[in-house]
Amino acid sequence: MDITSPVALGDLALPNRLVMAPLTRTRAGAAGVPGALVAEHYAQRASVGLIVAEGTYPSHESRSYPGQPGLVTDEQQEGWRGVAEAVHAAGGRIVVQLMNGGRVSHTDITGTDRIVGPSAVAIAGEAHTADGKKPYPVPHALTEAEIPGVVAEFVAAARRAVDAGLDGVEIHSANGYLLHQFLAPGANHRTDSYGGSPQNRARLAVEVTTAVAAEIGAGRVGIRISPAHNIQDALETDPADVEATYAHLVEALAPLGLAYLSVLHADPAGEFVQGLRKRFGGPLMVNSGFAQVTTREEVAGYLADGAADVVAVGRAVMANPDLLERWTGGHPENELDPTTSYGQGAAGYTDYPFLTPRA
Repeated sequence: MDITSPVALGDLALPNRLVMAPLTRTRAGAAGVPGALVAEHYAQRASVGLIVAEGTYPSHESRSYPGQPGLVTDEQQEGWRGVAEAVHAAGGRIVVQLMNGGRVSHTDITGTDRIVGPSAVAIAGEAHTADGKKPYPVPHALTEAEIPGVVAEFVAAARRAVDAGLDGVEIHSANGYLLHQFLAPGANHRTDSYGGSPQNRARLAVEVTTAVAAEIGAGRVGIRISPAHNIQDALETDPADVEATYAHLVEALAPLGLAYLSVLHADPAGEFVQGLRKRFGGPLMVNSGFAQVTTREEVAGYLADGAADVVAVGRAVMANPDLLERWTGGHPENELDPTTSYGQGAAGYTDYPFLTPRA
């Protein structure tokens, strides 16, 4: 297979195997409403096989960044409707990543009286608030009685997503956010049914994904994981525990018939990720470019070798809205300006040039 060959991910029919990875860009304003600028940004990139839109909060308490979009209010839902319509008009497909940030936040960001996590253990470091950097607070450890409410928030946001016309959702269980915090022994110190064993630590991610799949259909739902990524203090440093935890997670999800499993890992073609793929039994999306930029040659290699069904690419799609055309035609790429990755305006967002200038 190559990058231009079509593929089905559950209910999602993709014309090619290049995926836009979810990328925090903080352009949704104080109210978390994606507007015309966000719609333009995603519509520009509609030639990829699938867009996975940025991490979007399912409750005010779960917001991690100023300018991050939500799917909590009617206004936010209508904002996403505009995004979906713009992407579809440009011939694309788009799912939204649902992300509860958990302890990766600050009450100055959420506007609530607490942040939450699996355990009352703060992240070392500082949150980026609208008023500057502030130390991460100690989170409230979610009680077993509160956890069904967290699951319900994901379900409600997924319903809003498809009602807004988006093609599906991706459950964010990676990169140190809430579901990953429950998976990771470094963040989860619980001794109840959501802590301790690999099975217990995987329980919340399984419950969320199962409930969302029941609400909107498994063929519209993907899940993203990042085993042993060791970011934002969601530490997973015991290889045997990592193997047991993610094997249990993937085996529990396999019967659902999800659209895809997305794995962020330094060695997507290696034994560990390919073992998860076999346990999952469905389409695999890989993403290796967190520490360094994913290259055209790398993507071509994963697809040619059959190591993945689709490949998610981040920074190259940020800087090149027509990346598929550039890669298939052997054209040079725009250079990314990292100083504009996060902001509020068009600079570094909708002003990267196309090979052929657009009206």
